[in-house]
Amino acid sequence: MEKLGIVIDKLYVDHDNGMGHPESQERLLAIIDMLRHTKLWEEVERIEPRDATKDDITLVHDPKYYDFVLSTKGRPRVFLDPDTSTCPVSFDAAVRAAGGMLSAIESVLRGEVDTAFPLVRPPGHHAEKNRAMGFCLFNNVAVGAAYLLKSYQFNRILIVDWDLHHGNGTQNMFYHSSQVLYFSMHQYPYYPGTGGIKEIGTEGGAGYTINVPLPAGMGDREYMKIFSSILGPVIDQYKPEFILVSAGFDTYFEDPLGGMKVTPKGFARMTRFLREAAKKHCGGKIVYILEGGYNLDGLWLSTKEVIEELLGKKKTDYEDMSERTKADGIIESVKKVQSPYWEF
Repeated sequence: MEKLGIVIDKLYVDHDNGMGHPESQERLLAIIDMLRHTKLWEEVERIEPRDATKDDITLVHDPKYYDFVLSTKGRPRVFLDPDTSTCPVSFDAAVRAAGGMLSAIESVLRGEVDTAFPLVRPPGHHAEKNRAMGFCLFNNVAVGAAYLLKSYQFNRILIVDWDLHHGNGTQNMFYHSSQVLYFSMHQYPYYPGTGGIKEIGTEGGAGYTINVPLPAGMGDREYMKIFSSILGPVIDQYKPEFILVSAGFDTYFEDPLGGMKVTPKGFARMTRFLREAAKKHCGGKIVYILEGGYNLDGLWLSTKEVIEELLGKKKTDYEDMSERTKADGIIESVKKVQSPYWEF
């Protein structure tokens, strides 16, 4: 058994987007129910989240934007964009969500746990430097990456984003940098409209953004073939010092916001692939953080598979990745665009 740290907090549940909103408190309650029902709660380590400071948040966000979100504290609903709003405790939840990522990173670096999975709300990967977007207030995974660069002097951080939606905020925050490699597979064209195949980074960051835009209907075999054909070779060349995963579960085959066909076993396979890559290149240093996922049964089943994989309770078998898939043409296009920077 491996030691898995879980970050969870009442504030993550208390953050309320309003009646009928898909990014609801029930999402986290479903995962908590799974942990209790399966008794996995007794097998994971609890990591207490700290609150991210203003200095932490402004590693990637504009100080004026931080102050603006702070100004919503204690106020009834404030709309930050058409589908992103705050309740009186949303600021507190957001700084504790980003802080939960930092606490998880610190726990892994201290060797207290082997891996960690902060189960946070609000999610983060759409949040831009100076604005909220797509249910996200602060960019949790980007704060984590910037914190590793500044506080621990790492130089090669890999962010893997398997959420249904492209992480526009994360991409933009590191678009000019080779210190953070951002890899995203996402439904396209779709919200937020970014993540085209030719978005590869600029200046010193050229080649350090890798987008795999996918039509609806892609499932486990396609996702794993993308991992083995593109991400695997890139990881072997980049040799990351720490891996962060934006783990969205809205590619689940019955998610109300998505059109993908990933199963719970598919999430387990991706988890195993990245865990093994972390063991190979960075002493196992990897943290997964919750992003999207709006089918409650899908969240229950998929997070169960991921957590059991991270605990070492099972090793999900890979499928044959040599067979043809519906993603083969896209894979070849990505390789062609990225070939000046990586060998495939």
